[in-house]
Amino acid sequence: MNLCDTKIETERLLLVPSDQQHAEVIFYEFTSEVTELMYPRPSADLDETRRFIADSRKGLEPGTNLHVVILLKDTSEFLGCAGLHDIGSGRPELGVWLKMSAHSNGYGMEAVAGLKHWADENLRCAEYIYPVDVRNSASKRIAIRLGGQIVEEYDEVNQSGKTLHIVTYAVTGCAAGDCGC
Repeated sequence: MNLCDTKIETERLLLVPSDQQHAEVIFYEFTSEVTELMYPRPSADLDETRRFIADSRKGLEPGTNLHVVILLKDTSEFLGCAGLHDIGSGRPELGVWLKMSAHSNGYGMEAVAGLKHWADENLRCAEYIYPVDVRNSASKRIAIRLGGQIVEEYDEVNQSGKTLHIVTYAVTGCAAGDCGC
């Protein structure tokens, strides 16, 4: 399934595959503060961000990875990124990050719910996973609101060298019959 032209709309948001036109804003907004409780670290320079976007786009055509930018529908303001990774694995991974100024507006929940709804309709997965550091209360709320149940817990050293305590939530998908598809 080619995901290059994927466009997901929610009430306030537009999610579209990231491309090089978003490189500068991603580089600027993906800060150490944003990544404090995440596995990745901020890019060292703009070229690293460009390489990340290029690598992410390689998963679009075969349909193995969907990395999207989150934009406000009305203004096209960049808010962050979300993703559905390891599509085809049987348990794709949902993820999201928002720039600091976009926190506490419900955008993360709306983006992940929109991504999951799209995946339920197009991929029909029985289950998704959503790993999150236990201290990331906003991301934990997203997983819980989606009906997630903790299925795994472990420590992991992130790319910045900090130890995270990860809880992985399993979120039931449409193929399991819970969403009326």
